[in-house]
Amino acid sequence: MSGDLESLKQEAADRALELVRPGMVVGLGTGSTARYFVEGLGRRVREGLQISAVATSRATAELAASLRIVTTEDVENIDLAVDGADEIDPALNLIKGRGGAMAREKLVASAARRFVVVADETKLVDQLGRSSLPVEVIPFLWRLTARRLSALGATGELRGDRAHPFVTDNGNLVLDLTFPGPMVDPRGVGEAIKATLGVVEHGVFAGLASACIVAGHDGVRVLGSLE
Repeated sequence: MSGDLESLKQEAADRALELVRPGMVVGLGTGSTARYFVEGLGRRVREGLQISAVATSRATAELAASLRIVTTEDVENIDLAVDGADEIDPALNLIKGRGGAMAREKLVASAARRFVVVADETKLVDQLGRSSLPVEVIPFLWRLTARRLSALGATGELRGDRAHPFVTDNGNLVLDLTFPGPMVDPRGVGEAIKATLGVVEHGVFAGLASACIVAGHDGVRVLGSLE
């Protein structure tokens, strides 16, 4: 089954590669599906494609460098951003960030003229909230931040353990929130979390995706518009 999923991720990434044009500034996502896109972009760069890129994590920047893709943080516009997702609802709202890069991923997605998600069909859900929602918080008094978030009806668990917590590229911690049921109002949930003192960013991506390229056993389909 895992091999089948990897093949589907590859198919979705290959379809997204067709959107890349010479001279573009391309946002590079983080995660297993996004990795297939970055690797494919590296092959095209070796064949002579000239682009510049913005990486959403140190891991992606290191991968890009190994593939001779030039990355920069000094850009004013991003033509196309391609990234994966952990959950996708029918309105193309997303949960992202289980790799811990949600803050940089959201910055890139928000700056892109087109933000395209690549995924296999297992990421499609009727409503967001099937599993945990990552929230990046500053380390200082993080337990108080967790208590504030619990007032929203969620239970939070520190990623990693208290002796060796997971640390984001921004030097922050991640709380994985679990809600008692699905998110009826993802945008509202995201706004409430973002307004919580101590929160840096969260993994609800509401209204940001232009399109989702979803690979399944019946082929590749596009949700939304690639134009």
